[in-house]
Amino acid sequence: MEGVIMKLERLLDGVDIISMGADVATEVGGVYSDSRKVKPGGIFVAISGFKEDGGLYIEASRKNGAAVIVGEKADGSADVVVKDSRRELSRIAANFYGRPSEKMKIIGVTGTNGKTTVTNLLKHIIEKCLGVSCGLIGTNEIIIGEKRTESTRTTPESLEIQRILAEMCDAGIEYAVMEVSSHALKLGRVADVRFEVGVFTNLTPEHLDFHGTLDDYLESKALLFKMCEKGVINADDRAAAQILETVGCKTLTYAINRQDADILAKNVRLSPEKVEFEALGHGVIERAELGIPGEFSVYNALAAIGAGLMLEIPLTDIITALATAKGVKGRAEVVPVSADFSVVIDYAHTPDALENILKTLKRAARGKLICLFGCGGDRDREKRPVMGRIARELADFSVITSDNPRTEEAEAIIEEILKGLKDRKNCKVIPDRREAIAYALDIAEAGDIVLLAGKGHETYQEINGIKHHMDERKIVADFEKTLTERAE
Repeated sequence: MEGVIMKLERLLDGVDIISMGADVATEVGGVYSDSRKVKPGGIFVAISGFKEDGGLYIEASRKNGAAVIVGEKADGSADVVVKDSRRELSRIAANFYGRPSEKMKIIGVTGTNGKTTVTNLLKHIIEKCLGVSCGLIGTNEIIIGEKRTESTRTTPESLEIQRILAEMCDAGIEYAVMEVSSHALKLGRVADVRFEVGVFTNLTPEHLDFHGTLDDYLESKALLFKMCEKGVINADDRAAAQILETVGCKTLTYAINRQDADILAKNVRLSPEKVEFEALGHGVIERAELGIPGEFSVYNALAAIGAGLMLEIPLTDIITALATAKGVKGRAEVVPVSADFSVVIDYAHTPDALENILKTLKRAARGKLICLFGCGGDRDREKRPVMGRIARELADFSVITSDNPRTEEAEAIIEEILKGLKDRKNCKVIPDRREAIAYALDIAEAGDIVLLAGKGHETYQEINGIKHHMDERKIVADFEKTLTERAE
């Protein structure tokens, strides 16, 4: 929205203001939370971050031409003082961009696992069944019509979200699907997004370094259902009952095991290439097929079916669309190799996700199941030995390596993983991930499956705050090339 000028009074509509020291007739030409990006005539919102206080950049923003400063400190540095600048940034951004979510039907998907796949399935269903373009905001990418942009986080900051939604509106897009993280919900990034449908996939321990407790994690996830018109809940998940107690909207549940759910998957058939089941809902039974393996794919399909029904798409049409849906990059992604073993890349970086993908591949393996994984640094330490135990119990051989060590030492993270393996039997430790992948591929034999877990869609490795390019698909291709050259 280049060139948009808005009076401060309109921009601050609905903002919880403690004190006002600016002229409400002031004309503002942009909203910024990064002082380096401030342009003359803009409004700068100083956010109290986790590492730095945005108030430290007020002077820099004024030098860059900020007309109005919004902050939390009543020390004269800010023109408009608010209690929570991060929360009010969402409201200000929504006002500036014309509250775009109110002009669209947005489906938000939250949960520990499955968000990326469910949003992509929903995008496919909406486009196939309704014949319209559907926007997407997610972990892998942001899609606006034919424009695709790589994402930097699951859910962007509120200012970016409102800008993206406004761009979608300008492009004539009426539907959008969005992954909604617990961080985004707790920090108010989506506080001013109106969701037509909210979807809850599941909840397992994750992000406890941020939330502190599982209860806080769940409460953050449940916030989505206070800001949507309709909700779709996984009734088989233990957290479902608590979420259903607090929702303020019409709900629909789905399940494989709970017979009282609104949508059921019956007679489930799992194979190495796909899942098949009978979808029972709204008094109709349809035979469904999705070309993504694993029981978790049945749950993802049910979540997408539920959201589709909430959008008043007939079940028959949803099932037809699901049959042509494709998998998502980095989610149970089979990497083409000329060898007589298989290589699969999966984003599994939580205990639950690792267990799910290992169980799925275990059924398909004709030989050994080789699991290569690590754990991220500066994240939940409690899950490290748990993932080690899961690998010991489900994989035939494990290669323990680094993931994104961030500011931690890779070797220290690996030592915590090894506590869950009890001993180093059927296990190899190689901290360098490239070397570890080469080793796993080198020991693979006919009929084996090599799982590269944790990185998924990511094409980098973060070490000491620096992201180094690393695409596991390229590493596999280079390994094959080396083998070919040796043979010649």
